[in-house]
Amino acid sequence: MSRLTALVLTAAALLTAATPALAQNASQIASVKRGASCSGCNLFQGDFSGLERDGLNLSGARLRQADLSLSVMNRTRLSNTDMRDVEAYGAVLSGSNFSGANLTNASFVGAYLRGANFSRANLSGVNFSGADLSRATGLSTGQLAQACGDGSTILSGGLRIRAC
Repeated sequence: MSRLTALVLTAAALLTAATPALAQNASQIASVKRGASCSGCNLFQGDFSGLERDGLNLSGARLRQADLSLSVMNRTRLSNTDMRDVEAYGAVLSGSNFSGANLTNASFVGAYLRGANFSRANLSGVNFSGADLSRATGLSTGQLAQACGDGSTILSGGLRIRAC
């Protein structure tokens, strides 16, 4: 092996070792399941299905591809979270704060989101079919134009959503 090849391989190994891991943090996920708040945590692909914890602070957390199906997490702070590709089928998240969250391609089919705050949230590709968004705040026509729902999606204030 040439000296140049050895140097390139060494540099690549050092760069790889210095790059932070993007995998989930199992201890942080377990902590949230026990009811602890975890602002800024790495909860990537965490399974929170069926979790019953109100008032958690998960603001700034990485919840990408997490499963929140059938969870009850009212008044949860989810501001500025990465919630891309989240599955939240039938979740109860009333009064939760999603301001500034990235919800791209998330599924809230049948979710109860009454009174939730969606100010500045990215709703691109979000499925709200059958969801209750009554009294939700911060929703705009522009945001909802990026999302979809169905005839049973409940919206307030004369807002409309396109069909999925």
